Amino acid sequence: MSGPIIDRRVCAEIDGPFVLFLIGIRINRLWKVGSWLPTFRAMGPMIAELSRRPELGLLHNRSYFGFPGTTLVQYWRSHDHLQAFATGRDQLHLPAWQRFNKAVGSNGDVGIWHETYLIDPGQYENVYNNMPAWGLGRAGTIHDATGPRARAEGRRQVQIQPEASLTNEGSNHDQSL
Repeated sequence: MSGPIIDRRVCAEIDGPFVLFLIGIRINRLWKVGSWLPTFRAMGPMIAELSRRPELGLLHNRSYFGFPGTTLVQYWRSHDHLQAFATGRDQLHLPAWQRFNKAVGSNGDVGIWHETYLIDPGQYENVYNNMPAWGLGRAGTIHDATGPRARAEGRRQVQIQPEASLTNEGSNHDQSL
């Protein structure tokens, strides 16, 4: 479900600030299935809820499965959206979090973690080549990595000064990152 390959250098941008949220689970005691399986299973319905309700602010997410841990990479419209979902009594997260704390808490059977990064325009850059829309490219807008977007510094600058993206588009074919 990643989409068609884009067979040229592109970059991705999001209008305004956004949040990169990493969240994961780590199975510490494999034999304690009753602790980690309910925790693991709780994420699917939350992602489905967020997918059905774009007004909650999730722009894109991708899961990376491994052992002993799994990680979800999520892009959110804002920290306020993320916090509203995490604490909202009418969403699935808060009851799942309360169940986890009651059933597992800090007993060591299963680990959970998250990291939240608030990102302003001009504070990130990216490039993709021969890839489907990926990561920020799924959450934001894809642009050809030409003209002012041909180099890393230029990709950062067009986020701060969007009008710069219209000048010299396609004139610089420098392939450096």
